[in-house]
Amino acid sequence: MSAIETGIVPVLEVQCKDCGATITMPAHRFAANCPYCASPSVVDRPVDKGGHRKDQPDFILGFDVTREEATRRVEGWISRSRLFAPSAIKQAKVTGIQGIYLPAWLYGAVARSSYHASIGENYTTTETYTTTDSKGNTQIRTRTVTKTEYRKLTGNHSAYVLDIVVTASCGLGNEELETIEPFDLRAMRRYDAAVVSGWSAEEATLSRDEGFRIGRDEATDKVAAKLKAFMPGDSSTLVDFDTSFSEENTDLVLLPIYVFAARWGDDQTLRILVNGQTGEVQGEVPRSMAKILISVLLALGVIAMIALLIAGASAL
Repeated sequence: MSAIETGIVPVLEVQCKDCGATITMPAHRFAANCPYCASPSVVDRPVDKGGHRKDQPDFILGFDVTREEATRRVEGWISRSRLFAPSAIKQAKVTGIQGIYLPAWLYGAVARSSYHASIGENYTTTETYTTTDSKGNTQIRTRTVTKTEYRKLTGNHSAYVLDIVVTASCGLGNEELETIEPFDLRAMRRYDAAVVSGWSAEEATLSRDEGFRIGRDEATDKVAAKLKAFMPGDSSTLVDFDTSFSEENTDLVLLPIYVFAARWGDDQTLRILVNGQTGEVQGEVPRSMAKILISVLLALGVIAMIALLIAGASAL
């Protein structure tokens, strides 16, 4: 378990350049505001032997959604009814909001695949069948039937697999980040410390190697989807494929995210994320077991009633 997950987070002390106060921030952050004079501070990390700063961001996406707009969107999101959510969720109160530049690995590559598939081609044929009418007379009739002929197909496929976003933060998992995607990466610009000034910003706590591995796994899934869409015929089954990647690249990008904390019910906390570029709002809403049980019982009651009606109709 990481230090972030256990809550035992190393801290970094920085002296404010304007008022001289000592600012304390988690060691995985590199930008913060002074609590005394609101002056922004950006920490430059030490330079390594090669003249590069450790995990220096390559690109950054700016905030397009204001804090006020994000708050309005979250309040609207909380007020919306959800089928199986506890009723108390609607009375949740926002107790904290933080705009933060979240680090993420951006993976891209060229994928070359060889594949084996089964392709189905539909055709129609006319067949003759015998039936009996209401008077018991035998009749010979014809009908059109659709059948499928299958054949094997092998081949090669090449494609770019671009813009796969993988979280670089141990505090916010990839599945949670995916809920507020996509980001418009066309708006990326080269990293500039002036852009993060006045915001909180986090260093990459998930290694480049781990981001590379996750990115490649997601790229493999995307290649499978591309191959399935590429298959000809009326139906197809991708039997197997083998993919090699080249020109792989992993860049570190800072993404704009608002993180809200809301309290509801018996002092329970709900974390809500807002995409700082698009305004997309998502949070993992707990489920009410009582509502689920009632819904199941109602569904069973409806099924039983339908069965009784069918049985009654058959008896007539």
